[in-house]
Parts: sequence; structure tokens; C-alpha cells
Amino acid sequence: MGIAAVVFDMDGVLIDSEPIWERVRHDYVVLKGGRWQPDSQKKMMGMNTVEWSSYLADDLGVALPAGAVAADVIDLMADEYAHQVPLLPGAVDAVRRCAGMWKLGLASSSPASLIDLVLAKAGLIDYFTAVLSTEEVGRGKPAPDVYLTVAQRLGVDPRDCTAVEDSTNGLTSAHSAGMRLIAAPRPEFPPQPEALALADAVIEDLDQLTTEVISA
Repeated sequence: MGIAAVVFDMDGVLIDSEPIWERVRHDYVVLKGGRWQPDSQKKMMGMNTVEWSSYLADDLGVALPAGAVAADVIDLMADEYAHQVPLLPGAVDAVRRCAGMWKLGLASSSPASLIDLVLAKAGLIDYFTAVLSTEEVGRGKPAPDVYLTVAQRLGVDPRDCTAVEDSTNGLTSAHSAGMRLIAAPRPEFPPQPEALALADAVIEDLDQLTTEVISA
């Protein structure tokens, strides 16, 4: 049938948010007397809200319930986005270009409140037919749950979708869902080589996300 839909990740694909997540979480952990680790941010990339807040509380020593940790960190991130949404170059054009050809979905590990804030401020919310946070499904990435659910809501077989991802967990998630896979890795948080090898194509920036690359 060919490609019928494109499913974007958000953090690291449409917005340069991973450095912000790392700074906000690091400062929060230190403030609360926890122990930040050099690989903490990489471990959390793809986790859903319950998973990463539990990780901060249980593994990094933040002495608060996971629910309180999640609420605090999400509020801090919302404050960051209220000042500026860190859109990556070419993000808006890429979404508009793809929306002219295919149905669009969003499969993000960010909480739903932050997804809505980012898409609204960027003027992109109306381009997406299905928007889903991993906090709304059973498991976060690298499990395929979020991608399978987005495909279901789009009314499209996962095999007829192209996913655009950046992280090890995200690439693994989309590949496990059976989607065609385009990797758009961020140099600050490069995916593991074995995850990158799952991609059907690798792009350096969103200007390279052409219709030919998506459907090849």
C-alpha cells in the first residue's frame, strides 16, 4: 500500500529539549539531596512519566513520592516552555510538508500537558490527527505500545507508517512496532550503534526529511 502516515517523536526530533530536561532534572535532583549520575539522562530518554519520576525517587535518591517528583519537574519544564519552545531548525516546515502528503501522528514520552503546550505554542497542533504520550499507554519506550496505539488511532497499519526518532529507546520502540524508521539523531545524545542500525534512513537535519526519504 505504501506509506499512509508519518509518526513523529517530539523531544529531540521537533524540539531541542533533551538538554533542558537534563538541566531541569539535574538541578532538581541536586536540590532535593539526590545523586545525579553521568548516564541518568540517557537512561530516561523514552521513559514515560511514571517510569522517570520513579527513577528519580528510587534510583537517584530524591526523597519524595514519585507523583510529587513528576508534578514538580513537569511544572519546571512548563515554565521553560512558557518562555520559549526550543524548536529545531526545519521542524515547522517538515511537519507542514508531511501533512500535505500523509496523516500525521505524534508519539512522545513527554507528559500530555507539555505536548499540548509545545504544539500550541508552535502552531502545529492542528496538523496532527493522533497525539499520544507514553504516560497514556502501559509502557514507555523502548516498548512499542505508544507507536502501536498511535497507528490504531490513525486507522493505519503500523507497517504503512514511517516513524521519525532520535534516541536508542525511541528507535527500538518504533522498529518493534513494525514501522519504517528514519533516524534523526542528536549529536549531544547519540543513539547506540545497534539502535541506529535499525533505521531505514538516517538524516542530519529535518530539511533532509523529504517525501522521497519517507516513502522510499
